Amino acid sequence: MENKIKTITEKILLFFAFSMIGWTWEVLYHLAEDHVFVNRGFLYGPWLPIYGTGGVLILIYLKRYLDRPVLLFFMIMGVCGVVEYVTGWFLETVFHEKWWDYSEYIFQIKGRVCLIGLLVFGLGGLILLYGIAPWMERKIQQMKSHTRNILCMALLLIFIMDVLYSLRHPNQGEGITRPVLMAMKVGFQ
Repeated sequence: MENKIKTITEKILLFFAFSMIGWTWEVLYHLAEDHVFVNRGFLYGPWLPIYGTGGVLILIYLKRYLDRPVLLFFMIMGVCGVVEYVTGWFLETVFHEKWWDYSEYIFQIKGRVCLIGLLVFGLGGLILLYGIAPWMERKIQQMKSHTRNILCMALLLIFIMDVLYSLRHPNQGEGITRPVLMAMKVGFQ
């Protein structure tokens, strides 16, 4: 039972780490692109669970293909494409709002996924599997069990509160569900 709990807490901590890395990536990308800080995503906390979900699914289901990087790249694209498409569909269906829209890109599906994004996810997934995840797994395994459990409980509690609040008051607005206003960008040019 102890090993099962240890494995679950590792996956939870990896989920949050990947979610926070994804949030940081998107915030920095849009800061560079739009010259404005925007708290990206549906939630208010510094996490994008779509990245955490994709990362953990890749670790669970695709890690066994590490000796076949080309196949792995395309499998990562598939997993991430499904996660992104389903998440986009869910948000649009429930909230009648788009948190991202790739409609103007070539090779896209209903604006929810696009080839260039999937290529980036494929590359990012390889970096995750060959570099980031092994290092993070070692660091998490070095943590005392008690510390790991408390950290998991605290993160889950804050995350659940964020989800419950966001279900009634989703994070929306300029740079999130609408393009950044040009007036906001002028001051940074």
